[in-house]
Amino acid sequence: MLNVSSDYPQRGTGLTLFSELPKSVDVYEVGPRDGLQNELRALTTQAKAQLINALVVSGLKRIEVSSFVSPRWIPQLADAEGLFALIGQPAGVTFSALVPNLKGLERAKAVDLREAAVFMSVTESHSKRNINKTVAEALRTVAEVSEAALKAGMRVRCYLSTVWGCPYEGKVPVESVVALCKQLKGLGLYQLSLGDTIGVGTPKHVAQVLEALRADFRAEELALHMHDTRGTALANVLVGLSMGVTTFDSSIGGLGGCPYAPGAAGNLATEDLVYMLEGIGVDCGVSLSKLVEAGEQAQALIGRKLSGKYLQAALGERERTSPRS
Repeated sequence: MLNVSSDYPQRGTGLTLFSELPKSVDVYEVGPRDGLQNELRALTTQAKAQLINALVVSGLKRIEVSSFVSPRWIPQLADAEGLFALIGQPAGVTFSALVPNLKGLERAKAVDLREAAVFMSVTESHSKRNINKTVAEALRTVAEVSEAALKAGMRVRCYLSTVWGCPYEGKVPVESVVALCKQLKGLGLYQLSLGDTIGVGTPKHVAQVLEALRADFRAEELALHMHDTRGTALANVLVGLSMGVTTFDSSIGGLGGCPYAPGAAGNLATEDLVYMLEGIGVDCGVSLSKLVEAGEQAQALIGRKLSGKYLQAALGERERTSPRS
């Protein structure tokens, strides 16, 4: 038997970390927008409404439903107005949508949107390829849309892409992230969602970014939007939790994939996130079993096996234990 008592590092109990985590967090579901926009198959409006209703039944309180972007650019989300008409406004649930410009904001106001999301990239190359704007131009658009949305009575959050890595420029300097976040600070946004767009973030790098932002942002003003392309999303979430972050974006079943790495996992799966949160004693108010039902529905609608690990484990267990005819 190995005796480790004499040379094992004495650093306190390993359970100390878990006793210091936030007691509860928000899960921000992005599957109906960020997930579906990357899928080749376009769902009917009715199918999207069914999926969103299943997500509501699971206990999710913050769900990004669609985008008011031009249908020419993202035809999968061309039915935003019709979708909002179908899903209504369940009590206690916040439905949001991406609003790229003032024209999109007018459409959002017409459906009485209560929360708008704006977006931009840290790196020039990604910004130009993604929206054909420089970072400075994108910042001006974010500012004008945010100001108009706030005047219309909406809350506004901002997605910041390529925080940890860019498909065209590689690793992104922490200083670049901090400088842009400081510019966004005064726009009246209630939250910045920091995106690991290509899934290259590692726990140490996540900690470096969050530590650098601590002087200017409260923990509740930041969210993490991690992709699981290289299998580090949950480890990165745990780092965020340990540093006080209490909002995490995720997608049912890992819906969406990574557009810069064909065939790779993309968004962190909501069920994987909720399973870990339950296991470490952090409440998020979401039912795992109901999430599995929603994930199974999403998988059937999309017509392919989704990447969520807990979803596949749960479905496999059900198949193994179901009676054979």
